Amino acid sequence: MISRLNERILATGAPIVVGLDPMLGFIPGQIIENAFAQYGETLEGAAEAVWQFNRGIVDAVCDLVPAVKPQIAMYEQFGIPGLAAFSRTLDYCHEKGLLVIGDVKRGDIGSTSAAYAAGHLGKVKVGNHVFAPFDEDFATVNPYLGSDGVKPFIDACKENGKGIFVLVKTSNPSSGEFQDRLIDGKPLYELVGKMVDEWGADCMDGDFSDVGAVVGATYPEMGRVLRNIMPKACILVPGYGAQGGSGKDLIPFFRKDGLGAIVNSSRGIIAAWKQEKYAAYGAEAYADASRAAVIAMREDIQNALSL
Repeated sequence: MISRLNERILATGAPIVVGLDPMLGFIPGQIIENAFAQYGETLEGAAEAVWQFNRGIVDAVCDLVPAVKPQIAMYEQFGIPGLAAFSRTLDYCHEKGLLVIGDVKRGDIGSTSAAYAAGHLGKVKVGNHVFAPFDEDFATVNPYLGSDGVKPFIDACKENGKGIFVLVKTSNPSSGEFQDRLIDGKPLYELVGKMVDEWGADCMDGDFSDVGAVVGATYPEMGRVLRNIMPKACILVPGYGAQGGSGKDLIPFFRKDGLGAIVNSSRGIIAAWKQEKYAAYGAEAYADASRAAVIAMREDIQNALSL
């Protein structure tokens, strides 16, 4: 699966993943009004607004980027209707030729982890029929429970040609409370990075492994260290834009050939119409504002990497 992602990155010239993390505050009033007119001020109405908003974004950027990353919590907050909107969004993104990284951050043990892996990356058998429930191309995985929690996902990757991104060094300010703690003289995130490298050695797809890592753009020096520890891992880099990361901060995450990383931007793209820089687009052309934000981000990254 990672080879498909790299092919799409090379084809678009954009190592960018758009985070489809909709909040009602990001959605233009006309979309919400239409959804509420149809379903009322209900969970179903909120989910319909999310779906319509997502569709506009996807239509506007699908030719520019290789992948999207919907964060499942933004859908779960609206209950079953929200999860239906999540599933509908995944299907639509696939129809548009986009790869989907399910930002689900799952991590448990034994049969529970296997069930999570089957639901997001694999298949389940129901009677004489087999289904792929959410069918993302990649999923994010929390390694806190150790190999018992990660290996069921790796098995699902092998069986179904999928990939994962393991949380190694996250972009949030308090990540250091645990991730920076020293274990035998090394910060915990380095030890997790070494585990990612070991897990990935048995799951190769060309020059890269289908076992990737999540490392925040807000920590470029740590990214440099982890790039060396995980030479065959693709790094999913959150924290660009709204969280403070810029193009120049991304250089350590990439190989010299411009591969090896994909950078996420969520509200910096999907809520671009609310930013002063793109205010002229207005609510009606919110998707055009998102397209402009993707183009600006692509140029920033290309200039930083001198591509």
